[in-house]
Amino acid sequence: MKMKTVLVIINCIILAIGNCGGPLMTRLYFRNGGKRIWFSSFLQTSGCPIILLPLLFSFLTRHRQQQEQEEPKTTLFLIKPPLFLASVVVGLLIGFDNYLYAYGLAYLPVSTSSLIISSQLAFTALFAFFMVKQRFTPFTINAVVLLTLGAGSLALHADGDKLPKETRKEYIVGFVMTVAAAVLYAFVLPLVELAYKKASQRISYTLVLEMQLVLCVVATCLCLVGMLADGDFKELGREAREFKLGGSKHYCLVVAFTAVIWQGFFLGSIGMIFCASSLVSGVLISALLPLTEVLAVLFFKEKFQAAKGVSLFLSLWGFVSYFYGKIQSEKEKKKTQEAELSQLPATESFA
Repeated sequence: MKMKTVLVIINCIILAIGNCGGPLMTRLYFRNGGKRIWFSSFLQTSGCPIILLPLLFSFLTRHRQQQEQEEPKTTLFLIKPPLFLASVVVGLLIGFDNYLYAYGLAYLPVSTSSLIISSQLAFTALFAFFMVKQRFTPFTINAVVLLTLGAGSLALHADGDKLPKETRKEYIVGFVMTVAAAVLYAFVLPLVELAYKKASQRISYTLVLEMQLVLCVVATCLCLVGMLADGDFKELGREAREFKLGGSKHYCLVVAFTAVIWQGFFLGSIGMIFCASSLVSGVLISALLPLTEVLAVLFFKEKFQAAKGVSLFLSLWGFVSYFYGKIQSEKEKKKTQEAELSQLPATESFA
């Protein structure tokens, strides 16, 4: 099995865990008395020290290989200034996106939030078209329209989907914040792909991990500033003691698992951009929607009204349309290559 195939499988698995588990853990925090939105945003990227483990392994491997080949001293980090600055910019955008998403999830059920986030694929396709020249097909356009309609159908049925003790205004604000989060992250995915293409150095998986570390540290620092400004540090102790799930001990467990699981989402999505493209990463994020929906209904007993059913149907139709178009596009590409090869002049062989 090729190394790239192994990386695709690994990134798909950790993306699936993060994409499904992250929203559930964040919603668990808010359901049981958590109210600090900046703190919840902070948790989405604060698990980044985990990345140091594979980076250390990579460094030791490079160091051993260079010693065997008697090469100069091994550099600790591979990332160069241009890519470092690009990672800082992406990190700031992700920090803001974390806040928008956490704000939305504070007032929306997980199933509703996930359906809205599925519209991200439409925006990713649009941004990828302009930023990295990703080709549009009729199937891609159809998928974009269906996913947009799916999210729009939820907006028309807000009254039947509000959480207990929630006002219509809070629901609408949460809805708008979640849409904004989907748009911003849809912009981030092709932006990362563009950074890979414009980089003045060879992109390896180790370099991808280093970029991930930088952008997560920047996003975490931004959220820390938000926590300071909003007075979160003064409230966290009281919030932990009053946590409905079981006090401070369970509060710490929820916080720790939330940070670790969300890191899987970011690492998987950035990794899939490296292994494939920003659009493929966006498709995988959206394709995990049905599983997130089912888990939210099972664990949180969320209502699944007709509007959600219609939205889910339109979203799945959009996914099928996109994947079918992708298959057809690959077939056409293969036929074109075969036709070009058949037109090449035959070379004569001489004894």
